Amino acid sequence: MDQLMEIAPMPGHVAEPGIVTAAYIAAAVLFILCLGGLSGQESAKRAVWYGIAGMAMAVIAAVFAPGVSHTGVIAAMLIVGAGLGYIVAMRVQMTEMPQLVAALHSFVGLAAVFIGFNTHIELAGMGDLLALITDPEAAMASLMAQGADAMTALGNQASELTGFALKLAQKTPLELSILRVETFLGVFIGAVTFTGSVVAFGKLAGKVDGKAKKLPGGHWLNAGAAAGSLLLLVLYVHTSGLWALALMTLLAFFIGYHLIMGIGGADMPVVVSMLNSYSGWAAAAIGFSLGNDLLIVTGALVGSSGAILSYIMCKAMNRSFISVILGGFGGTTGPAMEISGEQIAIDADGVAAALNDADSVIIIPGYGMAVAQAQQSVSELTRKLRAKGKTVRFAIHPVAGRLPGHMNVLLAEAKVPYDIVLEMDEINEDFPTTDVAIVIGSNDIVNPAAQEDPNSPIAGMPVLECWKAKQVFVSKRGQGTGYSGIENPLFFKENTRMFYGDAKKSLDALLPMIE
Repeated sequence: MDQLMEIAPMPGHVAEPGIVTAAYIAAAVLFILCLGGLSGQESAKRAVWYGIAGMAMAVIAAVFAPGVSHTGVIAAMLIVGAGLGYIVAMRVQMTEMPQLVAALHSFVGLAAVFIGFNTHIELAGMGDLLALITDPEAAMASLMAQGADAMTALGNQASELTGFALKLAQKTPLELSILRVETFLGVFIGAVTFTGSVVAFGKLAGKVDGKAKKLPGGHWLNAGAAAGSLLLLVLYVHTSGLWALALMTLLAFFIGYHLIMGIGGADMPVVVSMLNSYSGWAAAAIGFSLGNDLLIVTGALVGSSGAILSYIMCKAMNRSFISVILGGFGGTTGPAMEISGEQIAIDADGVAAALNDADSVIIIPGYGMAVAQAQQSVSELTRKLRAKGKTVRFAIHPVAGRLPGHMNVLLAEAKVPYDIVLEMDEINEDFPTTDVAIVIGSNDIVNPAAQEDPNSPIAGMPVLECWKAKQVFVSKRGQGTGYSGIENPLFFKENTRMFYGDAKKSLDALLPMIE
Protein backbone atom coordinates (compact mmCIF):
# COMPACT_ATOMS: atom_id res chain seq x y z
CA MET A 1 0.00 0.00 0.00
CA ASP A 2 2.74 2.42 0.91
CA GLN A 3 4.55 1.61 -2.33
CA LEU A 4 1.44 2.48 -4.34
CA MET A 5 0.77 5.78 -2.62
CA GLU A 6 4.44 6.72 -2.84
CA ILE A 7 4.23 6.69 -6.61
CA ALA A 8 0.65 7.69 -7.36
CA PRO A 9 0.57 11.30 -6.14
CA MET A 10 3.94 12.39 -7.56
CA PRO A 11 3.45 14.76 -10.53
CA GLY A 12 6.18 16.06 -12.78
CA HIS A 13 9.08 14.58 -14.71
CA VAL A 14 12.04 12.57 -13.59
CA ALA A 15 15.07 14.83 -13.35
CA GLU A 16 17.99 13.90 -15.55
CA PRO A 17 21.59 14.33 -14.52
CA GLY A 18 23.28 17.56 -15.52
CA ILE A 19 25.65 15.79 -17.89
CA VAL A 20 22.78 14.48 -20.05
CA THR A 21 21.08 17.87 -20.12
CA ALA A 22 24.35 19.55 -21.03
CA ALA A 23 24.92 17.05 -23.83
CA TYR A 24 21.43 17.72 -25.20
CA ILE A 25 22.02 21.48 -25.15
CA ALA A 26 25.39 21.11 -26.88
CA ALA A 27 23.87 18.81 -29.52
CA ALA A 28 21.03 21.28 -30.16
CA VAL A 29 23.55 24.12 -30.62
CA LEU A 30 25.55 21.98 -33.06
CA PHE A 31 22.39 21.21 -35.06
CA ILE A 32 21.59 24.92 -35.28
CA LEU A 33 25.15 25.65 -36.44
CA CYS A 34 24.78 22.85 -38.99
CA LEU A 35 21.62 24.34 -40.47
CA GLY A 36 23.18 27.80 -40.54
CA GLY A 37 26.32 26.56 -42.26
CA LEU A 38 24.40 24.68 -44.94
CA SER A 39 23.07 27.99 -46.27
CA GLY A 40 26.39 28.65 -48.04
CA GLN A 41 28.61 26.45 -50.20
CA GLU A 42 31.80 27.66 -48.51
CA SER A 43 30.62 26.63 -45.05
CA ALA A 44 28.63 23.52 -46.01
CA LYS A 45 31.42 20.99 -45.39
CA ARG A 46 32.10 22.37 -41.91
CA ALA A 47 28.35 22.41 -41.24
CA VAL A 48 28.08 18.70 -42.06
CA TRP A 49 30.70 17.93 -39.42
CA TYR A 50 28.73 20.02 -36.91
CA GLY A 51 25.72 17.84 -37.64
CA ILE A 52 27.71 14.62 -37.33
CA ALA A 53 29.19 15.69 -33.99
CA GLY A 54 25.79 16.80 -32.70
CA MET A 55 24.11 13.53 -33.66
CA ALA A 56 26.91 11.45 -32.12
CA MET A 57 26.61 13.42 -28.89
CA ALA A 58 22.81 13.05 -28.91
CA VAL A 59 22.92 9.28 -29.44
CA ILE A 60 25.51 8.72 -26.71
CA ALA A 61 23.58 10.90 -24.24
CA ALA A 62 20.30 9.13 -25.01
CA VAL A 63 21.75 5.63 -24.71
CA PHE A 64 23.46 6.29 -21.41
CA ALA A 65 20.66 8.36 -19.87
CA PRO A 66 19.25 7.15 -16.52
CA GLY A 67 16.65 4.41 -16.77
CA VAL A 68 17.75 3.12 -20.17
CA SER A 69 17.95 -0.67 -20.20
CA HIS A 70 18.84 -3.33 -22.78
CA THR A 71 21.96 -1.40 -23.75
CA GLY A 72 23.35 -4.52 -25.41
CA VAL A 73 20.42 -4.67 -27.82
CA ILE A 74 20.70 -0.94 -28.46
CA ALA A 75 24.43 -1.23 -29.16
CA ALA A 76 23.83 -4.10 -31.58
CA MET A 77 21.17 -2.11 -33.44
CA LEU A 78 23.47 0.92 -33.62
CA ILE A 79 26.22 -1.19 -35.15
CA VAL A 80 23.87 -2.79 -37.67
CA GLY A 81 22.29 0.56 -38.55
CA ALA A 82 25.63 2.31 -38.91
CA GLY A 83 26.93 -0.52 -41.09
CA LEU A 84 23.90 -0.43 -43.38
CA GLY A 85 24.10 3.36 -43.58
CA TYR A 86 27.75 3.20 -44.57
CA ILE A 87 27.07 0.61 -47.27
CA VAL A 88 24.18 2.63 -48.71
CA ALA A 89 26.16 5.88 -48.65
CA MET A 90 29.06 4.27 -50.50
CA ARG A 91 26.86 2.68 -53.16
CA VAL A 92 24.33 5.42 -53.89
CA GLN A 93 25.29 7.72 -56.74
CA MET A 94 24.63 11.46 -56.63
CA THR A 95 21.91 10.93 -59.24
CA GLU A 96 20.10 8.67 -56.78
CA MET A 97 20.34 11.06 -53.84
CA PRO A 98 16.73 12.34 -54.15
CA GLN A 99 15.40 8.77 -53.90
CA LEU A 100 17.64 8.11 -50.89
CA VAL A 101 16.41 11.21 -49.09
CA ALA A 102 12.78 10.20 -49.70
CA ALA A 103 13.52 6.69 -48.42
CA LEU A 104 15.15 8.06 -45.25
CA HIS A 105 12.10 10.25 -44.63
CA SER A 106 9.96 7.11 -44.73
CA PHE A 107 12.14 5.57 -41.99
CA VAL A 108 11.55 8.57 -39.74
CA GLY A 109 7.80 8.32 -40.29
CA LEU A 110 7.72 4.60 -39.62
CA ALA A 111 9.82 5.05 -36.47
CA ALA A 112 7.30 7.61 -35.22
CA VAL A 113 4.47 5.11 -35.80
CA PHE A 114 6.29 2.34 -33.92
CA ILE A 115 7.17 4.60 -30.99
CA GLY A 116 3.59 5.83 -30.80
CA PHE A 117 2.23 2.30 -30.63
CA ASN A 118 4.87 1.39 -28.07
CA THR A 119 3.74 4.32 -25.94
CA HIS A 120 0.15 3.08 -26.12
CA ILE A 121 1.21 -0.46 -25.15
CA GLU A 122 3.19 0.93 -22.21
CA LEU A 123 0.15 2.95 -21.10
CA ALA A 124 -2.13 -0.06 -21.44
CA GLY A 125 0.24 -2.27 -19.45
CA MET A 126 0.19 0.19 -16.57
CA GLY A 127 -3.59 0.51 -16.51
CA ASP A 128 -4.06 -0.26 -12.80
CA LEU A 129 -1.18 1.95 -11.73
CA LEU A 130 -2.35 4.87 -13.85
CA ALA A 131 -5.86 4.42 -12.51
CA LEU A 132 -4.46 5.38 -9.10
CA ILE A 133 -3.55 8.74 -10.66
CA THR A 134 -6.68 9.42 -12.70
CA ASP A 135 -9.26 8.06 -10.22
CA PRO A 136 -7.51 7.02 -6.96
CA GLU A 137 -10.65 6.32 -4.88
CA ALA A 138 -12.22 3.98 -7.43
CA ALA A 139 -8.88 2.29 -8.09
CA MET A 140 -8.21 1.63 -4.42
CA ALA A 141 -11.74 0.31 -3.93
CA SER A 142 -11.23 -2.08 -6.86
CA LEU A 143 -7.88 -3.26 -5.49
CA MET A 144 -9.27 -3.87 -2.04
CA ALA A 145 -12.12 -5.87 -3.54
CA GLN A 146 -9.59 -8.05 -5.40
CA GLY A 147 -7.71 -8.79 -2.22
CA ALA A 148 -4.21 -8.52 -0.81
CA ASP A 149 -2.59 -10.50 -3.65
CA ALA A 150 -3.66 -7.93 -6.24
CA MET A 151 -2.31 -5.09 -4.11
CA THR A 152 0.98 -6.92 -3.57
CA ALA A 153 1.36 -7.63 -7.28
CA LEU A 154 0.68 -4.00 -8.14
CA GLY A 155 3.11 -2.85 -5.46
CA ASN A 156 5.83 -5.08 -6.92
CA GLN A 157 5.11 -3.68 -10.39
CA ALA A 158 5.38 -0.14 -9.05
CA SER A 159 8.71 -0.82 -7.36
CA GLU A 160 10.21 -2.15 -10.60
CA LEU A 161 9.33 0.86 -12.76
CA THR A 162 12.24 2.50 -14.58
CA GLY A 163 12.83 4.86 -17.48
CA PHE A 164 9.79 5.80 -19.55
CA ALA A 165 7.40 3.75 -17.39
CA LEU A 166 8.50 5.66 -14.31
CA LYS A 167 7.89 8.95 -16.11
CA LEU A 168 4.38 7.79 -16.98
CA ALA A 169 3.66 6.85 -13.37
CA GLN A 170 4.59 10.34 -12.21
CA LYS A 171 2.32 12.23 -14.63
CA THR A 172 -0.85 13.99 -13.56
CA PRO A 173 -4.24 13.10 -15.13
CA LEU A 174 -4.01 16.19 -17.37
CA GLU A 175 -0.51 15.24 -18.48
CA LEU A 176 -1.68 11.73 -19.34
CA SER A 177 -4.47 13.14 -21.52
CA ILE A 178 -1.99 15.43 -23.26
CA LEU A 179 0.33 12.45 -23.73
CA ARG A 180 -2.41 10.54 -25.54
CA VAL A 181 -2.96 13.49 -27.88
CA GLU A 182 0.79 13.74 -28.54
CA THR A 183 1.00 10.02 -29.23
CA PHE A 184 -1.96 10.15 -31.60
CA LEU A 185 -0.55 13.13 -33.53
CA GLY A 186 2.90 11.56 -33.72
CA VAL A 187 1.48 8.36 -35.20
CA PHE A 188 -0.73 10.32 -37.62
CA ILE A 189 2.06 12.53 -38.96
CA GLY A 190 4.47 9.59 -39.04
CA ALA A 191 2.04 7.42 -41.02
CA VAL A 192 1.39 10.19 -43.56
CA THR A 193 5.13 10.74 -43.89
CA PHE A 194 5.82 7.02 -44.34
CA THR A 195 3.47 6.25 -47.21
CA GLY A 196 4.01 9.66 -48.80
CA SER A 197 7.77 9.13 -48.79
CA VAL A 198 7.43 5.62 -50.22
CA VAL A 199 5.37 6.97 -53.13
CA ALA A 200 7.84 9.84 -53.61
CA PHE A 201 10.67 7.31 -53.70
CA GLY A 202 8.80 5.31 -56.33
CA LYS A 203 8.21 8.38 -58.51
CA LEU A 204 11.78 9.62 -58.23
CA ALA A 205 13.17 6.17 -58.98
CA GLY A 206 10.87 5.75 -61.98
CA LYS A 207 9.08 2.78 -60.39
CA VAL A 208 5.80 4.72 -60.17
CA ASP A 209 4.24 6.86 -62.91
CA GLY A 210 5.29 10.48 -62.33
CA LYS A 211 1.97 11.95 -63.50
CA ALA A 212 -0.52 13.33 -60.97
CA LYS A 213 -3.17 10.72 -60.22
CA LYS A 214 -6.06 10.75 -57.77
CA LEU A 215 -8.91 8.39 -57.02
CA PRO A 216 -12.48 9.48 -57.87
CA GLY A 217 -13.44 12.02 -55.24
CA GLY A 218 -9.98 13.57 -55.11
CA HIS A 219 -9.50 15.90 -52.16
CA TRP A 220 -12.86 14.90 -50.68
CA LEU A 221 -11.38 11.50 -49.91
CA ASN A 222 -8.43 13.16 -48.16
CA ALA A 223 -10.78 15.49 -46.28
CA GLY A 224 -12.97 12.57 -45.23
CA ALA A 225 -9.97 10.61 -43.99
CA ALA A 226 -8.70 13.66 -42.08
CA ALA A 227 -12.13 14.24 -40.51
CA GLY A 228 -12.33 10.56 -39.57
CA SER A 229 -8.90 10.81 -37.95
CA LEU A 230 -10.04 13.84 -35.91
CA LEU A 231 -13.07 11.91 -34.68
CA LEU A 232 -10.85 8.97 -33.78
CA LEU A 233 -8.61 11.34 -31.79
CA VAL A 234 -11.56 12.30 -29.58
CA LEU A 235 -12.52 8.65 -29.14
CA TYR A 236 -8.94 7.63 -28.40
CA VAL A 237 -8.42 10.27 -25.72
CA HIS A 238 -11.63 9.23 -23.95
CA THR A 239 -11.39 5.45 -24.36
CA SER A 240 -7.67 4.89 -25.04
CA GLY A 241 -8.66 2.03 -27.31
CA LEU A 242 -6.04 0.46 -29.52
CA TRP A 243 -8.63 0.08 -32.27
CA ALA A 244 -8.95 3.87 -32.61
CA LEU A 245 -5.19 4.30 -32.93
CA ALA A 246 -4.92 1.44 -35.44
CA LEU A 247 -7.82 2.68 -37.59
CA MET A 248 -6.40 6.20 -37.63
CA THR A 249 -3.05 4.77 -38.74
CA LEU A 250 -4.71 3.11 -41.74
CA LEU A 251 -6.45 6.38 -42.65
CA ALA A 252 -3.17 8.27 -42.33
CA PHE A 253 -1.42 5.72 -44.53
CA PHE A 254 -4.08 6.38 -47.17
CA ILE A 255 -3.75 10.17 -46.85
CA GLY A 256 0.02 10.01 -47.36
CA TYR A 257 -0.35 7.74 -50.38
CA HIS A 258 -3.15 9.73 -52.00
CA LEU A 259 -1.56 13.13 -51.35
CA ILE A 260 1.71 12.31 -53.09
CA MET A 261 0.11 10.31 -55.89
CA GLY A 262 -1.86 13.47 -56.68
CA ILE A 263 1.31 15.52 -57.24
CA GLY A 264 2.93 15.71 -60.67
CA GLY A 265 6.50 14.62 -61.26
CA ALA A 266 7.62 18.15 -62.18
CA ASP A 267 6.94 19.22 -58.60
CA MET A 268 8.76 16.42 -56.80
CA PRO A 269 11.55 18.70 -55.45
CA VAL A 270 8.89 20.54 -53.45
CA VAL A 271 7.45 17.22 -52.28
CA VAL A 272 10.85 16.09 -50.96
CA SER A 273 11.28 19.23 -48.85
CA MET A 274 7.64 19.02 -47.72
CA LEU A 275 8.10 15.41 -46.56
CA ASN A 276 11.27 16.54 -44.81
CA SER A 277 9.10 18.99 -42.86
CA TYR A 278 6.53 16.29 -42.07
CA SER A 279 9.24 13.97 -40.72
CA GLY A 280 10.49 16.75 -38.45
CA TRP A 281 7.06 17.40 -36.96
CA ALA A 282 6.56 13.67 -36.46
CA ALA A 283 9.84 13.52 -34.53
CA ALA A 284 8.85 16.55 -32.44
CA ALA A 285 5.48 15.01 -31.54
CA ILE A 286 7.17 11.79 -30.47
CA GLY A 287 9.69 13.85 -28.51
CA PHE A 288 6.81 15.26 -26.45
CA SER A 289 5.49 11.75 -25.89
CA LEU A 290 8.85 10.46 -24.67
CA GLY A 291 9.66 13.61 -22.71
CA ASN A 292 12.88 13.99 -24.70
CA ASP A 293 13.76 17.67 -25.03
CA LEU A 294 16.42 17.15 -27.68
CA LEU A 295 14.05 15.21 -29.93
CA ILE A 296 11.55 18.06 -29.61
CA VAL A 297 14.15 20.69 -30.52
CA THR A 298 15.61 18.63 -33.38
CA GLY A 299 12.19 17.80 -34.79
CA ALA A 300 11.16 21.45 -34.63
CA LEU A 301 14.36 22.49 -36.45
CA VAL A 302 13.82 19.94 -39.20
CA GLY A 303 10.10 20.65 -39.46
CA SER A 304 10.43 24.42 -39.61
CA SER A 305 13.43 24.42 -41.97
CA GLY A 306 11.64 21.99 -44.28
CA ALA A 307 8.51 24.16 -44.24
CA ILE A 308 10.53 27.31 -44.98
CA LEU A 309 12.35 25.58 -47.82
CA SER A 310 9.03 24.32 -49.22
CA TYR A 311 7.68 27.88 -49.13
CA ILE A 312 10.75 29.24 -50.91
CA MET A 313 10.51 26.58 -53.59
CA CYS A 314 6.77 27.10 -54.01
CA LYS A 315 7.43 30.79 -54.52
CA ALA A 316 10.08 29.94 -57.11
CA MET A 317 7.52 27.76 -58.93
CA ASN A 318 4.61 30.18 -58.46
CA ARG A 319 2.74 27.57 -56.42
CA SER A 320 0.58 28.02 -53.35
CA PHE A 321 2.06 26.48 -50.22
CA ILE A 322 -1.42 25.32 -49.18
CA SER A 323 -1.86 23.54 -52.52
CA VAL A 324 1.42 21.74 -51.93
CA ILE A 325 0.27 20.49 -48.52
CA LEU A 326 -3.06 19.36 -49.97
CA GLY A 327 -1.45 17.86 -53.07
CA GLY A 328 -2.85 17.70 -56.56
CA PHE A 329 -0.88 20.37 -58.40
CA GLY A 330 1.23 19.77 -61.49
CA GLY A 331 -1.65 18.94 -63.84
CA THR A 332 -2.94 20.60 -66.99
CA THR A 333 -5.84 23.11 -67.00
CA GLY A 334 -6.69 23.00 -70.72
CA PRO A 335 -5.31 22.23 -74.20
CA ALA A 336 -1.61 22.97 -74.54
CA MET A 337 -0.36 25.67 -76.88
CA GLU A 338 0.62 24.40 -80.34
CA ILE A 339 4.34 24.53 -81.08
CA SER A 340 5.53 25.36 -84.60
CA GLY A 341 8.95 24.78 -86.12
CA GLU A 342 11.40 21.93 -85.80
CA GLN A 343 14.32 20.92 -83.64
CA ILE A 344 17.60 21.63 -85.41
CA ALA A 345 20.60 19.55 -84.46
CA ILE A 346 24.21 20.73 -84.28
CA ASP A 347 27.48 18.84 -83.89
CA ALA A 348 30.46 19.42 -81.61
CA ASP A 349 32.27 21.45 -84.29
CA GLY A 350 29.44 23.95 -84.49
CA VAL A 351 29.19 24.34 -80.73
CA ALA A 352 32.97 24.74 -80.41
CA ALA A 353 33.04 27.43 -83.10
CA ALA A 354 30.34 29.42 -81.32
CA LEU A 355 32.09 29.09 -77.94
CA ASN A 356 35.44 30.13 -79.40
CA ASP A 357 33.83 33.29 -80.81
CA ALA A 358 31.76 34.10 -77.71
CA ASP A 359 32.77 36.53 -74.99
CA SER A 360 30.13 35.60 -72.42
CA VAL A 361 28.68 32.16 -71.66
CA ILE A 362 25.99 31.06 -69.21
CA ILE A 363 25.67 27.35 -68.38
CA ILE A 364 22.35 26.02 -67.07
CA PRO A 365 22.74 22.59 -65.46
CA GLY A 366 19.82 20.23 -64.80
CA TYR A 367 19.08 16.68 -63.81
CA GLY A 368 20.40 15.39 -67.14
CA MET A 369 23.87 16.53 -66.11
CA ALA A 370 23.54 14.50 -62.93
CA VAL A 371 22.34 11.40 -64.79
CA ALA A 372 25.26 11.60 -67.24
CA GLN A 373 27.67 12.43 -64.38
CA ALA A 374 28.98 15.22 -66.57
CA GLN A 375 29.86 17.69 -63.82
CA GLN A 376 33.61 17.08 -64.16
CA SER A 377 33.44 17.66 -67.93
CA VAL A 378 31.42 20.83 -67.31
CA SER A 379 34.05 21.98 -64.83
CA GLU A 380 36.84 21.36 -67.36
CA LEU A 381 34.93 23.23 -70.07
CA THR A 382 34.52 26.13 -67.67
CA ARG A 383 38.22 26.14 -66.84
CA LYS A 384 39.26 26.18 -70.51
CA LEU A 385 36.82 28.94 -71.44
CA ARG A 386 37.88 31.12 -68.50
CA ALA A 387 41.54 30.54 -69.37
CA LYS A 388 40.76 32.11 -72.76
CA GLY A 389 39.46 35.22 -71.00
CA LYS A 390 35.78 34.49 -71.49
CA THR A 391 33.14 35.27 -68.89
CA VAL A 392 31.52 32.01 -67.77
CA ARG A 393 28.78 31.79 -65.19
CA PHE A 394 26.23 29.23 -64.03
CA ALA A 395 22.50 29.87 -63.67
CA ILE A 396 20.85 27.76 -60.96
CA HIS A 397 17.08 27.50 -60.72
CA PRO A 398 15.74 26.86 -57.18
CA VAL A 399 14.15 23.57 -58.28
CA ALA A 400 16.81 22.37 -60.73
CA GLY A 401 17.29 18.62 -60.43
CA ARG A 402 15.08 16.55 -58.15
CA LEU A 403 16.32 17.80 -54.81
CA PRO A 404 16.87 21.30 -53.37
CA GLY A 405 20.50 22.30 -53.96
CA HIS A 406 21.16 19.28 -56.19
CA MET A 407 23.06 21.25 -58.84
CA ASN A 408 25.04 23.25 -56.29
CA VAL A 409 26.32 20.03 -54.71
CA LEU A 410 27.36 18.57 -58.07
CA LEU A 411 29.20 21.72 -59.13
CA ALA A 412 30.92 22.00 -55.75
CA GLU A 413 32.00 18.35 -56.10
CA ALA A 414 33.52 19.23 -59.50
CA LYS A 415 35.35 22.20 -57.93
CA VAL A 416 33.52 24.88 -59.91
CA PRO A 417 34.29 28.26 -58.24
CA TYR A 418 31.48 29.33 -55.93
CA ASP A 419 31.49 32.94 -57.09
CA ILE A 420 30.38 32.11 -60.65
CA VAL A 421 27.42 29.98 -59.52
CA LEU A 422 24.45 32.36 -59.39
CA GLU A 423 20.79 32.01 -58.49
CA MET A 424 18.00 32.70 -60.97
CA ASP A 425 17.16 36.15 -59.61
CA GLU A 426 20.81 37.20 -59.83
CA ILE A 427 21.37 36.26 -63.47
CA ASN A 428 18.06 36.22 -65.34
CA GLU A 429 18.40 39.82 -66.53
CA ASP A 430 21.79 39.07 -68.11
CA PHE A 431 20.62 36.65 -70.81
CA PRO A 432 19.87 39.36 -73.43
CA THR A 433 23.54 40.44 -73.33
CA THR A 434 24.92 36.88 -73.31
CA ASP A 435 26.49 35.40 -76.43
CA VAL A 436 25.91 31.71 -75.68
CA ALA A 437 23.63 29.88 -73.24
CA ILE A 438 24.29 26.16 -72.77
CA VAL A 439 21.47 24.07 -71.33
CA ILE A 440 22.66 20.72 -69.98
CA GLY A 441 19.86 18.32 -69.15
CA SER A 442 17.28 20.94 -68.14
CA ASN A 443 13.68 21.14 -69.32
CA ASP A 444 10.99 22.74 -67.16
CA ILE A 445 13.26 25.40 -65.65
CA VAL A 446 14.02 26.81 -69.14
CA ASN A 447 10.55 26.28 -70.63
CA PRO A 448 9.05 29.44 -72.23
CA ALA A 449 5.59 27.83 -71.94
CA ALA A 450 5.60 28.95 -68.31
CA GLN A 451 5.24 32.51 -69.61
CA GLU A 452 3.53 31.95 -72.96
CA ASP A 453 0.98 29.17 -72.36
CA PRO A 454 -1.66 29.79 -69.65
CA ASN A 455 -2.81 26.14 -69.95
CA SER A 456 0.63 24.69 -69.29
CA PRO A 457 1.07 22.70 -66.05
CA ILE A 458 3.91 25.11 -65.19
CA ALA A 459 2.08 28.31 -66.19
CA GLY A 460 3.32 31.24 -64.12
CA MET A 461 6.40 29.43 -62.88
CA PRO A 462 9.49 31.69 -62.91
CA VAL A 463 12.02 30.22 -65.36
CA LEU A 464 15.51 30.97 -66.62
CA GLU A 465 14.97 33.06 -69.75
CA CYS A 466 17.86 31.56 -71.69
CA TRP A 467 16.06 31.91 -75.04
CA LYS A 468 16.88 35.63 -74.86
CA ALA A 469 20.59 34.87 -75.35
CA LYS A 470 22.03 35.28 -78.86
CA GLN A 471 22.57 31.52 -79.22
CA VAL A 472 21.25 28.61 -77.19
CA PHE A 473 22.69 25.10 -77.23
CA VAL A 474 20.71 22.33 -75.56
CA SER A 475 22.59 19.17 -74.57
CA LYS A 476 19.96 16.44 -74.55
CA ARG A 477 19.84 12.68 -75.07
CA GLY A 478 16.95 12.74 -77.52
CA GLN A 479 13.71 14.44 -78.51
CA GLY A 480 11.66 13.21 -75.55
CA THR A 481 9.78 15.53 -73.21
CA GLY A 482 11.76 14.58 -70.12
CA TYR A 483 10.69 13.63 -66.60
CA SER A 484 7.63 15.89 -66.32
CA GLY A 485 6.23 15.04 -69.76
CA ILE A 486 5.85 18.73 -70.75
CA GLU A 487 6.83 19.81 -74.28
CA ASN A 488 9.36 22.65 -74.40
CA PRO A 489 9.00 25.38 -77.09
CA LEU A 490 12.63 26.40 -76.42
CA PHE A 491 13.83 23.47 -78.49
CA PHE A 492 11.99 24.82 -81.56
CA LYS A 493 13.14 28.46 -81.41
CA GLU A 494 15.24 29.91 -84.24
CA ASN A 495 18.27 30.65 -82.06
CA THR A 496 18.28 27.19 -80.44
CA ARG A 497 20.34 24.23 -81.61
CA MET A 498 20.07 20.72 -80.19
CA PHE A 499 23.36 19.11 -79.18
CA TYR A 500 22.09 15.51 -79.01
CA GLY A 501 23.80 12.74 -77.10
CA ASP A 502 24.96 11.77 -73.63
CA ALA A 503 26.01 14.99 -71.89
CA LYS A 504 29.37 13.68 -70.68
CA LYS A 505 30.34 12.15 -74.03
CA SER A 506 29.19 15.25 -75.91
CA LEU A 507 31.21 17.58 -73.69
CA ASP A 508 34.25 15.33 -73.78
CA ALA A 509 34.14 15.48 -77.57
CA LEU A 510 33.81 19.25 -77.38
CA LEU A 511 36.70 19.93 -75.00
CA PRO A 512 39.62 19.33 -77.44
CA MET A 513 38.05 21.83 -79.85
CA ILE A 514 38.13 24.72 -77.38
CA GLU A 515 41.32 26.54 -78.44
